[in-house]
Amino acid sequence: MRMSRFKPFKAVSWFVVWVIRGTPLLVQIYVIYFGLPSVGLVLDPIPSAILALTISQGAYNSEVIRAALGSIPKGQFEACRALGLNKLQTMRKVIVPQAALVAVPSLANSFISLLKDTSLVSSITVAEILMTAKKIIAVEFQPLLFYCEAAVVYLIFSTVLTQLQGMLEKKLGKHLVDTRA
Repeated sequence: MRMSRFKPFKAVSWFVVWVIRGTPLLVQIYVIYFGLPSVGLVLDPIPSAILALTISQGAYNSEVIRAALGSIPKGQFEACRALGLNKLQTMRKVIVPQAALVAVPSLANSFISLLKDTSLVSSITVAEILMTAKKIIAVEFQPLLFYCEAAVVYLIFSTVLTQLQGMLEKKLGKHLVDTRA
């Protein structure tokens, strides 16, 4: 929408991205879970968490995708038009593959951050890794051990996602030639 020629779309999307990127995720979670009931919209903890995390990541990722598409030289579009490709063919066969290569590192980093941000939803009683550790700590009274175990679980998931990111980047960049000497 930020790339739209229709100014109201641009304005609305700019405003949403500005608000979401400019406010803490924890505040967004609280607004959705605790604030929306005051206007008649009551959501359980898990849907509230999913909605907050999705809106937050959507705002950040929309900017990554916008920048990746904007990084493609105009000559690529002109060349496609000269070859007789329509807009859908141009996007699918030429522009998106190039933009994906640019966007994947940032999108993967956002996804890894999202994984770690799930710990914030424990504040609205969603039983994720941190909440589970807290429940065990309440019984076992060993906070250092169980918080470190939770950290190791996050680290394992983040490492796996980082490796998947590298594999995806390699696959997307398979056509590139390494020009380093």
